[in-house]
Amino acid sequence: MASIENDLSTGTTVRWRRSSYSNGSGGNCVEVAVGVPGLVPVRDSKRAGDGPELRFRTAAWTAFMAGVQMPEPTRGRD
Repeated sequence: MASIENDLSTGTTVRWRRSSYSNGSGGNCVEVAVGVPGLVPVRDSKRAGDGPELRFRTAAWTAFMAGVQMPEPTRGRD
């Protein structure tokens, strides 16, 4: 599900996408926006429009995503 909104701080149009892991039961609802140059806004979809959003620099978001997508290291190996 996606929504399109104007970003008042930059004057750009952003497209918000809900995480595929979000569900309709009210938990773990995260949306990420594209369209803000140099930044990746993230917000809680339960408070979309009136809640706060976090803004990460694109490079920081890319590094974060690479880290969470890496397999967990095998425990007990040296």
